[in-house]
Amino acid sequence: MAHIDAQDLADRYAAVWNEPDPGLRRKAVEDLWARDGVHVLRPPQEMRAEAGRLGFADAVLVARGHTELTARVARAHEEFVASGEFTFRAAPDAAAALEDVVTFRWQSVRVASGEVTGGGLEFVTVDEDGRITRDYQFPAL
Repeated sequence: MAHIDAQDLADRYAAVWNEPDPGLRRKAVEDLWARDGVHVLRPPQEMRAEAGRLGFADAVLVARGHTELTARVARAHEEFVASGEFTFRAAPDAAAALEDVVTFRWQSVRVASGEVTGGGLEFVTVDEDGRITRDYQFPAL
């Protein structure tokens, strides 16, 4: 297992969601996640409540492989970053690594004021090359 710089991984992870260029964003996804990497999202409460109303007891969203991961990142960029109102960043000095597991917190920040408007916890496993194989995202304030 290669040595993992947890904060560097967290910073690169946050940066991919901010990347405006689709080609560079795709390249960043390929550099960050393994080819068959998986991103599993625990949706926000309002989304889980609607899924429950439709009969889905434990709603989770999954993106698998570079194509789905790129689409997931692009959609989040369009919704949260493209307007220029918000950006994402890794919480400073909050990342930790233990063998093949890295955890870190990320934040959504209002560009004009620097106000933190949201965030969450990321729990990822990495392969021997340091690429993400499993990515569990828990959005929270």
